[in-house]
Amino acid sequence: MKICDDRDMGVGAMTGSAQEGVRPSHLLRNRKAKTSGKSDFWDFIWIVYSIFFFIEPIARHERRYWLEFAVYYTIFVAIYTAMVFLHKRWQNYLLLAAMGILAAVYFPKNNAVSGMFVYVAAFIPFVTDSLFVVLGTFAVVCATITAEGLLLHINPWTWGFGALFSLIVGGTNLFSSQRMRANSKLQMAHEEIEQLAKLAERERIARDLHDVLGHTLSVIVLKSELAGRLFGRDPERAAAEIADVEMISRKALSEVREAIRGYRAEGLAAEIKRAHSTLAAAGVTLECGQKPPVLNPAVESVISLVVREAVTNIVRHAHASRCSMSFSAQNGHGSLVIEDDGRGGVRAEGNGIRGMRERVEALGGRFAVDGSSGTRLTIQVPTDLRSELKDLNP
Repeated sequence: MKICDDRDMGVGAMTGSAQEGVRPSHLLRNRKAKTSGKSDFWDFIWIVYSIFFFIEPIARHERRYWLEFAVYYTIFVAIYTAMVFLHKRWQNYLLLAAMGILAAVYFPKNNAVSGMFVYVAAFIPFVTDSLFVVLGTFAVVCATITAEGLLLHINPWTWGFGALFSLIVGGTNLFSSQRMRANSKLQMAHEEIEQLAKLAERERIARDLHDVLGHTLSVIVLKSELAGRLFGRDPERAAAEIADVEMISRKALSEVREAIRGYRAEGLAAEIKRAHSTLAAAGVTLECGQKPPVLNPAVESVISLVVREAVTNIVRHAHASRCSMSFSAQNGHGSLVIEDDGRGGVRAEGNGIRGMRERVEALGGRFAVDGSSGTRLTIQVPTDLRSELKDLNP
């Protein structure tokens, strides 16, 4: 069985009148989302295997037989087209039932359409996640082919291959659909965790700003209102209140700056600390023998995001057991190397790697990926390193 990627869900080779591997991508999409026309039309590629339905009409050379075939084939194409563009589950159930009835009615007249049963078996794993319904459909399809073959004395090779390939293709697609659903759930879980983390960070910052500025700004408002009321009848008292407002404002400004410096100071060091806990939870050992250098805020922000994305990729895709991070400073450049012993094989840049590259290159730095043995990310950025690297061990 030939397996394609998750977007298109492939089709295997066909032998004689038997088809292998029709996998309709549209049936496993979120049915509440509107799919693009481009993605829908990709699903028509699998209808090419219906070319085997033409074998007997071509062999017979009968006009009446061709007219009958045209009617049945038009109905088949209409059902297939409806399945591409209709995404509600109950609609797909009805369409698959209609295709199965069509196959059962026309199979005795054109034995080459046994492949229509294969389409039914291929589609059902993507229509429902109920194992009972899927296996029941496989049983009905095979029983129908077998019963018609035996009762109507059809060549055993014809109906036997139809039943066999219905099981093979259906079973393969059942495995693929379950894998895709599991990946989809995992992706949703990751996205939910990321959203919760962002929400928690926003709430933390909001609390800090409230603690820093809430009381101070309230005092400034009260003293300003008091100074305004005293300005006419007690100028000296009003001037004193304005002086207090200036002092409190300067103090508030200092507190805000301290808070911002606190966030920046946490940046890369905090990200590495989170990386330790995240990787440990995934069963990956992180080796980081050096403290990160002190960077200017813009560079530190980018490096922190790179570390976060790299750790996310390791947890999701690498299947690694060990990861190492190393920092160095040389000739006015800071370097970071992140390496894991996972499966590697990075052939094309996804959104994560592309985002890391764009952030680094925006600073005038260089970003390189090597997936030949595990995955190795090398980041170099021009920066002002204001302190030397220090060993973690005292």
